Amino acid sequence: MRIAVLVSLLTGLNWVIYAQDGLKINELDYFEMPGLNVTVFSDIYPDGHQTGVTIIQHGVRTAANGDLRLEASPGQWSPIPKGGNLSVDKIENTISQELWYPDSSKNRKGFNPIIYPDLQLKYSVSVTPTEGSSFKVEVHLDEPIPDEWHGKIGFNFELFPQHLFGKSYLMDEQVGLFPIQPNGPLNPQNEQIALPLATGKKLTVAPEENLQRLTITSESELELWDGRTNHNNGWFIVRSVIPKGKAKNALEWVITPNVVKDWTYKPAIHVSQVGYHTKQKKKVLLETGKTINEATNLTLYRITDSGKEEVASVIPKVWGQFLRYNYFEWDFSNIEKTGIYQFAYDSIKSNPFQISDDIFERHVWQPTLEYFLPVQMCHMRVNEKYRVWHGLCHMDDALMAPLDTNHFDGYVQGSSTLTSFKPLERVEKLNVGGWHDAGDYDLRVESQIGTVWNLALMVEEFGLNYDATLIDQEKHIVEIHTPDGKSDALQQIEHGLISILGATRSMDRLYRGIICSDIRQYTLLGDASVMTDNIPYSKESGLPLDDRLVFTEDNPDREMYVIAGLAASARVLEESNPELSKECLETALKLYNRAKSKAKTPSKVLALSELIITTKDQSLIKEFVSLQDDIVKNIDKSGWVIGRAMSFITDKKFKKTIYSAVQNYQNRLNEEAKESPFGVPYKPNIWGAGWSIQQFGKEQYFFHKTWPELTTSDFFINSFNFVLGVHPGENTMSFVSGVGSKSATVAYGVNRADWSFIPGGSISGTALIKPDLPELKIWPYFWQQTEYVMGGGATNYMFLALAVKEHFKE
Repeated sequence: MRIAVLVSLLTGLNWVIYAQDGLKINELDYFEMPGLNVTVFSDIYPDGHQTGVTIIQHGVRTAANGDLRLEASPGQWSPIPKGGNLSVDKIENTISQELWYPDSSKNRKGFNPIIYPDLQLKYSVSVTPTEGSSFKVEVHLDEPIPDEWHGKIGFNFELFPQHLFGKSYLMDEQVGLFPIQPNGPLNPQNEQIALPLATGKKLTVAPEENLQRLTITSESELELWDGRTNHNNGWFIVRSVIPKGKAKNALEWVITPNVVKDWTYKPAIHVSQVGYHTKQKKKVLLETGKTINEATNLTLYRITDSGKEEVASVIPKVWGQFLRYNYFEWDFSNIEKTGIYQFAYDSIKSNPFQISDDIFERHVWQPTLEYFLPVQMCHMRVNEKYRVWHGLCHMDDALMAPLDTNHFDGYVQGSSTLTSFKPLERVEKLNVGGWHDAGDYDLRVESQIGTVWNLALMVEEFGLNYDATLIDQEKHIVEIHTPDGKSDALQQIEHGLISILGATRSMDRLYRGIICSDIRQYTLLGDASVMTDNIPYSKESGLPLDDRLVFTEDNPDREMYVIAGLAASARVLEESNPELSKECLETALKLYNRAKSKAKTPSKVLALSELIITTKDQSLIKEFVSLQDDIVKNIDKSGWVIGRAMSFITDKKFKKTIYSAVQNYQNRLNEEAKESPFGVPYKPNIWGAGWSIQQFGKEQYFFHKTWPELTTSDFFINSFNFVLGVHPGENTMSFVSGVGSKSATVAYGVNRADWSFIPGGSISGTALIKPDLPELKIWPYFWQQTEYVMGGGATNYMFLALAVKEHFKE
């Protein structure tokens, strides 16, 4: 043991001590040994399968959500426990989490589907290593479960499905294979779920796989369920029902994940999956396990018609540790010869990438405009030659939402409709335009205007004029890859605007959003045209009330965001559609005068900046300058758009003050960027950072354009590279589907049930499994990793791609 301690002191790698002793609590408060980590409620996000007892086996999260649940196979809106005190006892080598289930008094009114039962349940889950890689899980109740709940409450432990398809399991004398799709027979006591795959006292998962083998033993009966029978996004579940009459030590399992001796993390090579301009700074990152302090040679090859030729081979420089990995870097900016290249490190190879002067001319930003935006269009039938992406949909939009409604997707309608319309009265002019947001088919106003605004900025900044799609608003038809002689970007801008302005024309205000009222509609996995019957509801028709609802709100800050997008749209439509351009500006000014007294400064500045650029109105400029102190305080939120309006400001003191604020902000960013090897400020969280880094990159483009002497182009270029593959974790793919040599081809979009994707959609990206595991799994149901969204998703990426293209063109 003295030798192990000495090695630890010399290397600073605490886990070396644990090699002889099995699992020990490390400095991040989870159990660790080489090849195995066990976290205990480091996350509390059960909806996203990130909570409870979690196993990271040989660098891969294989099991999670170990906790008490009220159902064998809970879903997204099932009752979930609340977390209390987390106790980490390093002396006893035990971690324990206190939890409780809220009682029925916590139920919300409205459409919220989470119904808490009349149950008082307080308990704790504790984990203690035993020997080797084994650990004990114990459940302690404050008091025994009520008799009426016997057989309903159990400890669930979820196994990630995609890693197990086609693998075997052994349960006592029973054997089986984990099926790719859920199969019957259905449980006669609960027809929503199939019978257990197996029951017994000892379960071995994937016994044929040394890197995955996992054994669970218990004195209580183990049940192996397929949670996908009643929830498409479910996992395989191991469950034991809490025995009747027991409180302390109500349940005990021993879990033994297999650990391969001397296992080390397989290095990952992080490089843009698209490639680089010849004059671009080029840096490759090598990611290794944290025990690797020195790298060997990393070799760059150029692909030729006879195979490949070595270009250079170097030992990359040490960058240091980030999260659970060590990083090494190599600047290969001197490589400028046009060609296809590939890195190799020992037996590991990167995906091929390109270096050329015309690298960004094709196949990079176009898929978003050619595919993603058309496919997301609401109130249209979308065709692609022989394929129909979706039929004509939602032509029965929309009914005014009922009062005092708390919707299950977060929409809230207060005690008034804020309009002349009564609850469930039809609101006209809302069955046109807009894009389905993500996989939910709703139309959020910020997503609609965010998309419009981004497209307007692309037209204005880069002269975007591209035609690959026929869009016929009268016939409600879209034909992908059928040019119609019109700018696709301008037509898409119009498509978003007719939805947004449809609300102001009918209700004299913005909508908060348009969304279905029924949970079955909301969870639709399929063609948008089947969500409703497309026939406007009336009491006389005798048809079911399946029309979507329109929600309103009093939200001055959100209105300011919409105003900014409308003002920008007015400029780019002035020549092609002067009537719509005029309406955009008139609506923007009307909304601004109505909301300006209530809005906060950061959002007001966004609106003022775009209005000033559009109108050059001196009264708006005066108001803008008067906000100087608040602008300085919030320069990180609105500085990017302020810069675009600075040429219209003549107040030298104001400009000098803003200049100083920008300088301080950029200096801070430069320091923050040093905290990760990716060249951008990056703090991982439960949700993937792809969208926020794209937004950051777009903003930094405008900072650099206005204040080039204070800023660097590296920020928006590095943001672009991050999205295209230079991000942490074993999965080195591009976040943008169909872009690059390897990309997200299984995504949380409207076709996720088919394990498919929409070209040009930008996923949320690599997420953080707390405290230190970056994860991007191949799984269509992780909204926090693979979801598409409108507004801040694909069009931010598209802007960034055009910005980088333009930068190197200049």
